[in-house]
Amino acid sequence: MTEKFQYKVFKSKPSFVVVRCVHTSCSWRVRAKKLVESEYWMVTKYEKKHTCPTDFKPVRRRQATSWVVGECVKRKLINPGRVYRPRDVMDDMKRKFGVDISYSVAWRGRECAYDNLRLGTPEQSYKLLPGYLHMLKATNPVCHDANQQIFPLAFGVGDSENDASWSWFLGRVKSVFGVNPALVIVSDRHRSINNAVQEVFPQAFHGICMYHLLNNLKTKFRNKTKELEQHYIRTAKTYNLQDFHVLFYTLCSAVPGVKEYLEAVGLDRWTRSHAPSRRYNIMTTNISESLNVVLVKVRELPITAFVNEIRLLCQKWFHERRTKAAGCTTMMSKDIETKLEERKDRAQAMGVSFSMSLYSNQVI
Repeated sequence: MTEKFQYKVFKSKPSFVVVRCVHTSCSWRVRAKKLVESEYWMVTKYEKKHTCPTDFKPVRRRQATSWVVGECVKRKLINPGRVYRPRDVMDDMKRKFGVDISYSVAWRGRECAYDNLRLGTPEQSYKLLPGYLHMLKATNPVCHDANQQIFPLAFGVGDSENDASWSWFLGRVKSVFGVNPALVIVSDRHRSINNAVQEVFPQAFHGICMYHLLNNLKTKFRNKTKELEQHYIRTAKTYNLQDFHVLFYTLCSAVPGVKEYLEAVGLDRWTRSHAPSRRYNIMTTNISESLNVVLVKVRELPITAFVNEIRLLCQKWFHERRTKAAGCTTMMSKDIETKLEERKDRAQAMGVSFSMSLYSNQVI
């Protein structure tokens, strides 16, 4: 296409092929033969120079098939979020190769490029998945690493959020990571997640995302949204039981009916002060929501290409973090060191007033 000429197949047999320029007086030609017991071909003769008249080179060429167009533009589609219209394909082919193609050829070419980059059609992609996973040897729940960054442990792809999908996913997690007596699971209040956790990890503490619960409260107590936002978050996040009782009383006084609702949910499931296990600062499902935002475009890909995008994302994260960790000169990670320094400055202004018991003191 770059040289602006057309060719035709002069001879074609299972063992060899001869391609010539369409102009009868032109000397350009290529001859190739198939290698014995191989799928490869070898060029045996190549006349590179064209001797056909310049005015014989048409603008529209039949060699610009949809497959060829797809191969020419597929790099434009590597980013799954990019909007690349057939009209853009037509413009790029004209600008780069000087070729005019129809809208239908541009559309088919773009689809060919999509199929190529996405490892085929959805049906073909599902066929590739078992082999891909066998080679990958990994399914990547999420948590935080030592620097408070997202650290993916496992990903699952299900048909929908139902009991079967969640039980399958948590079952696979259990088969890989086993049972840890200190395990804490934090999720929204989806009934299927709750059922699956009770079935697969009955010994684990199952906490609720405080923001999902807040949204439920706003729906139920529509006229008290301001009061909920003012008192609920502080009540959920406080560590101290004494402070909790004060804050919870204030919340319940401001929003009639909320006391019975939250107690029915279970105080241990949404408050830090009542949690029976070490929930630390994981009060929300923000880490999984963050991943949903990152993967919102690639979820449109066929399954194998989708899983591969997740692998590439994790690989990129881990490489960047390993590089930063190699240059770390402190005992703690950078994020934790910064927080400790900030709290040390505040702690220096505090004092111990008196001993409350053998193991605790009041700090003011």
